[in-house]
Amino acid sequence: MWGGRTGALLRVSGLWPAGVLGRRPLSCNAASLAGRNSPQCWNCGAPGGPMREHGFFCPQCRALQPPDPTRDYFSLMDCNRAFRVDTAKLQTRYQELQRLVHPDFFSQRSQTEKDFSEKHSTLVNDAYKTLLAPLSRGLYLLKLHGLEIPEGTDDEMDRQFLMEIMEISENLAEAQSEAAMKEIESIVRAKQKELTDNVSRAFEQDDLEKAKKMLTKMRYFSNIEEKIKLKKIPL
Repeated sequence: MWGGRTGALLRVSGLWPAGVLGRRPLSCNAASLAGRNSPQCWNCGAPGGPMREHGFFCPQCRALQPPDPTRDYFSLMDCNRAFRVDTAKLQTRYQELQRLVHPDFFSQRSQTEKDFSEKHSTLVNDAYKTLLAPLSRGLYLLKLHGLEIPEGTDDEMDRQFLMEIMEISENLAEAQSEAAMKEIESIVRAKQKELTDNVSRAFEQDDLEKAKKMLTKMRYFSNIEEKIKLKKIPL
């Protein structure tokens, strides 16, 4: 009963968690990128085309190949499939891949390779952004385990947490000074760090339900972080 009323208030205040903020779908579309899941190179017909250096180039003619729709973001970015990632290594891998597949390097190549380059570059960007942020990384890892967090999950949250979210949101709406904004921002940052640590432990213990619950809470705080950013923008 209480959760339903709270849900309505959260919708009105814009705190309803609605997926990863401003992101594209977390998995590449197999139908749009595939169609070429063949063991042969599209250009020269050499065998073993898809299994080549970095998974991108034909070992015979060096033609850029289409993205592999079965490859997940962790594999693409050379990371262990885990919540904890080495962000420095992730950035290095991102830069390495962009040097290989960025469209600027294929301006004089065939239209087919240009198209593949665009798809590879987009996929690499999406993978990097997804794995870099703890929230999107956790949601993606859940998805790989067959779990997703649907909208309208506030009825499953405890009353104390929802009251805390509403109180922080109200304080943010009333904040007029830079000091007040910084205090709220500091509180939210601390909450997110605590939740991130809890999510990490949950995944390490293979407790997916706990990870799901913590990630749901992180989405609420992520929405507040977005509101803080918007309030900082001068009118």
